[in-house]
Amino acid sequence: MNGLRLTVLVGESDTWHHRPLFAEVVHRAHRAGLAGASVFRGVEGFGASSVVHTTRLLSLSEDLPVAIVIVDTEERVRAFLPDLEELLGEEGLAVLDPVEVIRPPGPADDEGEDEDKGDGDGESTAGDEGSGGEAR
Repeated sequence: MNGLRLTVLVGESDTWHHRPLFAEVVHRAHRAGLAGASVFRGVEGFGASSVVHTTRLLSLSEDLPVAIVIVDTEERVRAFLPDLEELLGEEGLAVLDPVEVIRPPGPADDEGEDEDKGDGDGESTAGDEGSGGEAR
C-alpha cells in the first residue's frame, strides 16, 4: 500500500495551551482517525535558533528535539494538515514523504486461512475480499 509519512519536528519544551506540543499533535491525530503516531526524543539537535541542544550538557538538555511520525493514506494525512498548521504556527517543521507501507500478516489476516484455501483452482472463496488486511 502506498501512503504518506508526516514527520513533525518540534522542541521538547514547545507547548500548546500549557500542554506539550508533541502530545497535542498525537491526540489530535488520534481524534482525526489517523492510523498511528509515534513520538521520538532526540539526543542532540538544533533548529532555527542555531543553538545545539544535547543530553550531554545539563544546561542544554531542556529543549531536546522531538520527532512525531505519522503514516497513513495520503488523503488522511493531507486532511490533518490544517490541524497541524494551527498547532505549529511559527514553531516546528513538518515534512511529507511518500512511503510504501509493508505490513506483516497479523492474527486477523490468518483467521480461517485453512478454510479459505479452496480446492486449489486459484479461485477466491467467500471471505477473501475485504478481509481488512490493509491499513486504512
